[in-house]
Amino acid sequence: MIKKVLCHGYLWLLLLMLYSPIIIIMIYSFTEAKVLGNWTGFSTKLYENLFVHGTHHSLVNALWNTVTIALITAVVSTLLGTITAIGMYNMRARQRKAVSFINNIPILNGDIIMGVSLFLLFVSLGIHQGYGTVLMAHIAFCTPYVVLSVLPRLKQMNPNLYEAALDLGATPGQALRKVIIPEILPGMIAGFMLAVTISIDDFAVTIFTIGNEGLETLSTYIYSDARKGGLTPELRPLSTIIFLIVLFMLIMINRRAGKKNAK
Repeated sequence: MIKKVLCHGYLWLLLLMLYSPIIIIMIYSFTEAKVLGNWTGFSTKLYENLFVHGTHHSLVNALWNTVTIALITAVVSTLLGTITAIGMYNMRARQRKAVSFINNIPILNGDIIMGVSLFLLFVSLGIHQGYGTVLMAHIAFCTPYVVLSVLPRLKQMNPNLYEAALDLGATPGQALRKVIIPEILPGMIAGFMLAVTISIDDFAVTIFTIGNEGLETLSTYIYSDARKGGLTPELRPLSTIIFLIVLFMLIMINRRAGKKNAK
């Protein structure tokens, strides 16, 4: 009994430590105070400033750049990661280990090493840095995570399904679309969500590949804002909205997966 109480207490303490900063930001997004922790009364003025009055044009641009880069990155990374995972699954054991080791290098390396490496690569190739280089860098950084999300689903799949589809007259393309893709779809969705989250969250890779033409993402905007001595208050409602959207998507995905498993 005591052990059970201690385990539950530890779990709730851990959850409190993880989510209390987010809850504080959400609470203070409904006040006009410029300094976090100074409550000046309930107000939705920060939300109005963010979306109605357009007083923070640079912040909205940074948000738009972040969202578009994240979505394009997630789509391309999911396609590349799925193809790579299928190819790895059909390799021999020794080849699969070698490719898996190469795939894990970007994940095990620090973000800053990845950022510096891509920066040197773009400079050596004479590629102009900007939106395109950030997009390529995020795709290169997120694809290995998609591979790790899809590969376990392939290992759980019955290995005879693909050959059975071919024996029944399906072409390789039809077998891929109608047999393999439905089996690994949960892994693809998980990889897509992970790629979106990693892309939005990334700073080290972005700062080295963003160039110097004024392009900003949320991470670089917040970094520049913090160096000026404080954070724009409108970042609080923006952070709240992003958190709630991601939370809603995760809940819907988990509910859908639960219903599918129940069937």
